[in-house]
Amino acid sequence: MTGQPGSVLELDRSDGVLTVILNRPQRLNALDSALVEALAAAWSEAADPDIRAVIITGAGRGFCAGADLRADRPKTKRPTGLRVRFNPHVLALASLRKPVIAAVNGVAAGAGLALACAADIRIASTEARFVPAFASVGVTPDAGASYFVPRLVGASRAFEWFATGRHLDASAAQEWGLVSEIVEPSRLLPVARERALLLAAVPGEALALTKALLQRSLTATLPEQLESEVESQLAAIAAPGREEARAAVVSRIRGGPDGGAPDGGAPEGDRPARDVEGRHD
Repeated sequence: MTGQPGSVLELDRSDGVLTVILNRPQRLNALDSALVEALAAAWSEAADPDIRAVIITGAGRGFCAGADLRADRPKTKRPTGLRVRFNPHVLALASLRKPVIAAVNGVAAGAGLALACAADIRIASTEARFVPAFASVGVTPDAGASYFVPRLVGASRAFEWFATGRHLDASAAQEWGLVSEIVEPSRLLPVARERALLLAAVPGEALALTKALLQRSLTATLPEQLESEVESQLAAIAAPGREEARAAVVSRIRGGPDGGAPDGGAPEGDRPARDVEGRHD
């Protein structure tokens, strides 16, 4: 674990997984200038090729309660803090070429909701709550919320949610598609780490390229996306470690180096189609 005692952010780096822990529990991990700047630095560390997956969570009872309304703020009505501090952190997180899991342990409100929605996967504790919290204080969505939320729940539902500020518990969030899994609080980090380790073990550049493909698909035409798939596949095939991974799968399908069937397995020609690699290379 890195971070000085009392640090607003703690990092744990092991087995190719970087765990980022927001550490202002007394403020439900609300974002002040120091925490936003620390997050931007954390995403720089996460860009290290040796990091293969990232987990974001919060210390204490909250995931992130959004912008800290009690923090010192510039004496101006212009949202300069968004441009100077929040936006670079959001862009750095969104540009990571690896899977990001948000382990939502408590309230995720306002910019904290945006942070959770910027992740690729969200796992929620039974104590998690998701709250837009923008209109209730007379402001509009920021920190990427207006970008990420409609892509997860649709534009109409996103507008209604932002307008009403409805509090979603974990079950409702799962029904909406915001959350893929709900676990007891004591199981949240172990489950998130288990998922992260599985993702970190995926060989080559498959996940980075898949993530880029899905992002591109949101604005591409079908012909453009099909061409992107071709280019992506070529890059995946050429990535270091891919040949070894393919050889291991083929060997497993064939039952080992001698080409025999696995114990209890059918001859190759009789096996289900799902056991046969579908690549054209």
